[in-house]
Amino acid sequence: MSELELRFALPDWVEEFLAQAPKVLPAANDRMRFVIDLARQNIRRKTGGPFAAAIFDETGHLIAPGINIVESSNCSILHAEMVAIALAQKRLRRYDISDGGKSRHELVTAAEPCAMCFGAIPWSGLSRVVCGAREEDVRGIGFDEGPKLPDWAAALESRGIQVVRDILRQENVSVLEEYLRLGGRIYNGGSHRDNT
Repeated sequence: MSELELRFALPDWVEEFLAQAPKVLPAANDRMRFVIDLARQNIRRKTGGPFAAAIFDETGHLIAPGINIVESSNCSILHAEMVAIALAQKRLRRYDISDGGKSRHELVTAAEPCAMCFGAIPWSGLSRVVCGAREEDVRGIGFDEGPKLPDWAAALESRGIQVVRDILRQENVSVLEEYLRLGGRIYNGGSHRDNT
């Protein structure tokens, strides 16, 4: 691969996971459980951090999954939300997921977005963000979420993007805790805290 080319791929197990998952998840809790299962598999298989996300259309059809592959790809931008957004854009063949407002899509994410992922949300054309764990839960285990607007949810709402928080929060927190128990590494730029 050329140094002027960027490619990434999800681990092989994701394809197997998707083959066994329902194709339509109409309820918000079911969509979040799907994301929790993805995050849990990511840490148990040691392919990335304790984060997952997915983009669904308004009927609950999965458009694209995302898992955190920062360490395995050596690329700090490959957070679960960024991966899900990029794969959705590739699948739909457009950078504006909404196709100029003609369709509505939601991002379901294991945790509230960090500063980078927050910035990507309005530019992607998403109309709704559903979050599990809170930013303080993620910071609580040592991850740096970056500088973000204090009322980031209101900022997205002001742009017509609905924000729903705390969906199965405790289940998402349990994934973060499991990551630490399994010796998962906290990888922040400029500093590395190894939990082993």
